[in-house]
Amino acid sequence: MKTENGKLKKYKLGEICDLNLSSLKSSDKIDKILYLDTSSITENKIAGLQSFSIANAPSRAQRKVKKNTIIFSTVRPNQNHFGILRNPQTNLIVSSGFTTLDIRNPEEFDAEYVYLKLTQPYVVNHLQTLAQNSVSAYPSINPDDIGNLSFTFPPLHIQQKIAAVLTALDDKIALNRRMNAKLEQMAKRLYDHWFVQFDFPNADSKPYKASGGKMVWNETLKREIPAGWEVKSVNDISISYRGVGYSADDEKSVNDKDVVLILRGNNISNNHIVYDSNTVYLDKSFVSEEQKIHKYDFIMTMSSGSKEHVGKSAMFLFDSPHSYGAFCNKITPNKECQFFLENYLHSEFFKKYIKVTCSGTGINNLTNEHFDKALFAFPTENLLKSFNKKVGPIYEQVGVLEQEIQKLTALRDRLLPLLMNGQVEVR
Repeated sequence: MKTENGKLKKYKLGEICDLNLSSLKSSDKIDKILYLDTSSITENKIAGLQSFSIANAPSRAQRKVKKNTIIFSTVRPNQNHFGILRNPQTNLIVSSGFTTLDIRNPEEFDAEYVYLKLTQPYVVNHLQTLAQNSVSAYPSINPDDIGNLSFTFPPLHIQQKIAAVLTALDDKIALNRRMNAKLEQMAKRLYDHWFVQFDFPNADSKPYKASGGKMVWNETLKREIPAGWEVKSVNDISISYRGVGYSADDEKSVNDKDVVLILRGNNISNNHIVYDSNTVYLDKSFVSEEQKIHKYDFIMTMSSGSKEHVGKSAMFLFDSPHSYGAFCNKITPNKECQFFLENYLHSEFFKKYIKVTCSGTGINNLTNEHFDKALFAFPTENLLKSFNKKVGPIYEQVGVLEQEIQKLTALRDRLLPLLMNGQVEVR
């Protein structure tokens, strides 16, 4: 790896990797494929795979992958749609919107290390700059932009040690996320059982509706609801606060004093807060007391060019040092309603309601009037307290794991450039 003067040699990724090595052909004997689109992976976290027969597969289902194939979306690199497929299924096909990279000589170059090199924030920012200067209809790069990236590489055993440290952190973060997903699913199942199917425990600890509990017709909801329940709206059990307004001239650097990170719609994904390199910081004086985020507050996207994004929300399980932008709202639930509202706002019913009622010529907007019309059957006080008693510990544990994820992510982000630049050694 070293040159004659003892310095590490630089290699272009195109010299050590095969780019877009293999594509799906009509002669391939595959009946069904698993398909990964560019939007379904972010920083190596896969949100889901789609299954298709070959005849019905999308036209972009073209790229073949194998063990340790690196995939990098060529559209809007700063959205971080990239990953490394350590052990993909044999029928996994990825979108032609990815550039795939396969290591030619694994005796000299470690795939995990190459992936970490490629996905450093400064590299992603460089590729985003290239994308913004492209002549295409939207910011995009081509495979050669990735292939021409040059890096130095230490000996293989050092590459592997560095990759092992960072991968261990990634694996722990991924484990925490899987644990949280299971915990959240437990809370959702209980919510659905009690407040959608109405099979909460009756006085004899039997499922209410299934055991013949009294149901009454509600004219507002056009359905039967349990006797003694009310009809309420999102606004009846919460208060909303609009986000911070600012212009590009107001933005500060993360290194400036007394700044606050401003969360926006792109920071909400799959009911959680996510962080990316495209962040905004403002002077703290921009943030009012009402715009500070506290435990059990939500932020929700109120305006977006896409109906897929408007109405997305995430609940905070601990106080946040951040605030949120003008296209978002903070929703503060009434006491005892936090967990009920969390499940309602993330329900398929609410999502469908938003898509049907929220529309515009170019921008889709939510208003408080929409929340007045977001109606649901609301349980008795004692039943709500019983629900909170059961799911409260679940959300507390989710919060503990979420805080650990943030700390591990911050540690990984600090170590990554230090290890890659040789400023820190793995012993």
